[in-house]
Amino acid sequence: MDKYGIIELEGMEFHAFHGCFEKEKTEGNTFTVDFRGELDMSAAAGSDALEDTSDYGQVFRIVDREMAVHSDLLENVAGRIVSSIENEMPGFRTFSVRVSKRNPPVDGKCAWSRITLTGGSGKKEDRI
Repeated sequence: MDKYGIIELEGMEFHAFHGCFEKEKTEGNTFTVDFRGELDMSAAAGSDALEDTSDYGQVFRIVDREMAVHSDLLENVAGRIVSSIENEMPGFRTFSVRVSKRNPPVDGKCAWSRITLTGGSGKKEDRI
């Protein structure tokens, strides 16, 4: 068994006020955040002990906290989430954060706009 495994939180949903336009800042929009992280799971796979794995509830709390802070750009929101996870949860070898905005303000029909950033303690070329 490979000691590394993937932990994912998909479809975390928030009503937030990110965007450059006044309507986005006052009315808000629906956003989803997806997280995918790679970490050593060998201890938890053998022990079945919570203290041997990463607390994905903490990932949610970080995302929730950062989604509550206004940003004009999705890149900034995703960047703050990545930095916070790197600082507060250094056990991830690699991880990605995808922030999606429903019905972005474009001149036509568009379901989502999305930004994905990566982070982690691994080498950049190893990141997912």
